[in-house]
Amino acid sequence: MLAKRRLTFKLMFCLASAPMFILLVPSLLHLKPNPLIHKPAFHQTTSASLRLRSEKITLPLRPAGSGDAPNVPLNRCDPDQALLKVFMYDLPPEFHFGLLHWKGGPNQTWPDVTDPNRIPSYSGGLNIQHSVEYWLTLDLLSSAAPHASRPCTATRVANAGEADVVFVPFFSSMSYNKCHKFRARGEQVCADKLLQRRLVAFLEGRDEWRRRNGGDHLIAAHHPNSMSEARARLSSAMFVLADFGRYPAEIANIDKDVIAPYKHFVESTPAAESAPFDKRPTLLYFQGKINRKEGGAIRLQLYHMLKDEPDVHFKFGTARGKGGRLAAQGMASSKFCLSVAGDTPSSNRLFDAIASHCVPVIVSDEIKLPFEDQLNYAEFSLRVGAGDALKEGHILNLLRRIKRDEWTRMWERLKRVGRYFVYEFPSRRGDAVEMIWREVRLRASSSSRGISKSYWYASS
Repeated sequence: MLAKRRLTFKLMFCLASAPMFILLVPSLLHLKPNPLIHKPAFHQTTSASLRLRSEKITLPLRPAGSGDAPNVPLNRCDPDQALLKVFMYDLPPEFHFGLLHWKGGPNQTWPDVTDPNRIPSYSGGLNIQHSVEYWLTLDLLSSAAPHASRPCTATRVANAGEADVVFVPFFSSMSYNKCHKFRARGEQVCADKLLQRRLVAFLEGRDEWRRRNGGDHLIAAHHPNSMSEARARLSSAMFVLADFGRYPAEIANIDKDVIAPYKHFVESTPAAESAPFDKRPTLLYFQGKINRKEGGAIRLQLYHMLKDEPDVHFKFGTARGKGGRLAAQGMASSKFCLSVAGDTPSSNRLFDAIASHCVPVIVSDEIKLPFEDQLNYAEFSLRVGAGDALKEGHILNLLRRIKRDEWTRMWERLKRVGRYFVYEFPSRRGDAVEMIWREVRLRASSSSRGISKSYWYASS
């Protein structure tokens, strides 16, 4: 009797399981590997070199419940239609999203960019200003995803031989900032230089690098102190930088490299809410760190010249706490915003001013500006040489001669160009990500030779 009951139970279990198996089979048959995403198997050797095996893995590229997608989704960027074809190395997470404390599944190299809730945030407060490599990497990952809503400016390709450029997804600025934080706490453990050495060993061992000696490679090093260990060895590559302040010309220059904007701290002012000339009572605004090194020493000199002027706001401040919000309010109620060199020729205040529609007054002799091949800064900003800026009364006399109509023309232009300096995901047509890809295309095609900016120095 007991044996019969066991047999009956087994028979009922099999009959109940059969429909579930039938339902699962079609789903299993639809699972296909994504040819653009590989399983990176890096091994650290005693020489800190890297080796890569090309074992493929599958990451989720469709949101749950979206149904079966065709092999070539209608919204996916066609590489033949893209302005720029980009091959991206599958470096392990410790070089990119792992620095943001992201942990994927077993053998998972990249986060699922089809689900915004699963994309790791770029952490660190002030660190966000140098996050360009984060946005470029996300954009390339999304170019391979079905139904991605983004411009078809740059697209990721699986074959390096088909690519215009080879992108190296190393979050170098975050790597430096994390190392700097360790040192500030008195800790000795810092992986930044080790990562740079491993990256150099990896690249120099790749056929893709040796093919053109790295001349078609793209590396973001936006923080002025990032990639200090590797920049000389990798100088044949195209860099994405904030400025050239800490680079000799043989390593970085305007002919081969791209200057990208900082990610601004203040929120962009909607055009409809931007205050006009008569509702901006402050003539000139600056709030930030006043004592700086190297070319930024001019800040202290200008502070003593301008701090007591009745229509000038020139004070010390930081972006921490309420400082960022107060600075945003101050710039939004000022006609002109002073952008002075910091420790290097560039400063995030230029991009905060643009986001606030406050006409920038740029005081920096050595600065190279983002997208100068595509934008005429004379239409929405003023530039004053450091020598002229230190002449008594020069800056204020210059600004007070600019009447409502002239200022309004620059203000209207600021409202139109502000979108070119916005980093976002997914990227949009005409935002900072797309503008950077266009600059990369110009450099890759060797059609850009840099332009003279003497025509837009403001005259007294």
